[in-house]
Amino acid sequence: MLRPATGPDAASIARLMRVALGSFDWMPVVHTPAEDLVFIRDIVLPHQQVTVAEAGENIVGFIAVSGDWVEQLYLDPDWTGQGIGSRLLTQATAALPVVKLHCFQSNTGARRFYERHAFRAEAFSDGTTNEEGLPDIFYVRRA
Repeated sequence: MLRPATGPDAASIARLMRVALGSFDWMPVVHTPAEDLVFIRDIVLPHQQVTVAEAGENIVGFIAVSGDWVEQLYLDPDWTGQGIGSRLLTQATAALPVVKLHCFQSNTGARRFYERHAFRAEAFSDGTTNEEGLPDIFYVRRA
């Protein structure tokens, strides 16, 4: 089930983000769990359109959109490959004629996912502009 996120979801969303990021052996840890919670609670939820995917009582994925940017899209690693990310992305961006996002070059699964959803790589960076210091890709999808 997809639904809008609410304030009480912050801790579950922050934990999910931590689990998802922790599943990548190439991802440096740059924030503590407490910092993740502050980020979700004080920055993401109040300023972005956030939708969560629930399975039973658990949040298994979420997407955060700001304007025409997908700022966050994370799934519990145990729930990937089941169409949840596609549903989140489709619902959250359906009305947008242009959608933009950044994806780490090392995240080959996410790259395949976005390219299957008609995103095209428009620029590659060396990582000097993100806090992880990892090379990334600027993707755009146009209607």
